Amino acid sequence: MMKPEDDGSPVAKWDPDATKSVIAWVRPILKAWFRAEVRGLDRLPAGGALVVSNHSGGLYAVDVPVFASEFYETFGYERPVYTLSNDIMFNKLTAEAFTRIGFIRASRENAAKALRAGGAVVVFPGGDYDAYRPTAVANTINFAGRKGYVRTAIETGAPIVPMVSIGAQENQIFLTRGDWIAKLLGIKQKLGTNVLPITFGIPFGFNFVLPLNFPLPTKIVTQVLEPIHVSEMFGADPDIDDVDAHVRGVMQAALDRLARERRFPLLG
Repeated sequence: MMKPEDDGSPVAKWDPDATKSVIAWVRPILKAWFRAEVRGLDRLPAGGALVVSNHSGGLYAVDVPVFASEFYETFGYERPVYTLSNDIMFNKLTAEAFTRIGFIRASRENAAKALRAGGAVVVFPGGDYDAYRPTAVANTINFAGRKGYVRTAIETGAPIVPMVSIGAQENQIFLTRGDWIAKLLGIKQKLGTNVLPITFGIPFGFNFVLPLNFPLPTKIVTQVLEPIHVSEMFGADPDIDDVDAHVRGVMQAALDRLARERRFPLLG
């Protein structure tokens, strides 16, 4: 197992042995409870790749472990999966543990270092706004207007690899993001989030903010799509809005296909 060169950055702290240990106990749970399936891993190019995905499941967003467990099962632990993550994950108690298994603070600098280290770098542009999207629009790609991932791809020359996932948004009923409530209470400054969601699930019914309900065993299917080489497709001076619109369009079409395949909620 190889580790990135130690330059003191969070990227260099990835520990393949720690990652393997976590995957060993997470993978059976994902397979048994969510019957997780990842398609199209063979489309991932060698070297640094920016994997751009929708984010699903609210507090129980298992997109990363679903993808990472299949990635490592397929390719081994020579190449890391890095995930650009919210600052809330990096408090004094959890920062070291998360960093060792590939979670790094979401910044352009960290993303560039991870890509140049040859990692598969996962980014969820929509963040918690996407993860808590209402059930009524569960199969809609929505990045909340965020396009920083395009700039990262352009600056590093890394291909964008779109990825879509379906099923996790069925683990409970998402009624509202509660973004207006969060704004009213000034939660962004306190908790680093723009949402205060209201959901309905089992066993406690309506759930406001606190994660009391248990995730239902919904089948999760993740699809890796064809890489997008920005300079080849959009030229030497690409328009960021055009690239973003194309990426989201490709992802929406793929998510629509997965939705048409899905015969029953939860069961898949």
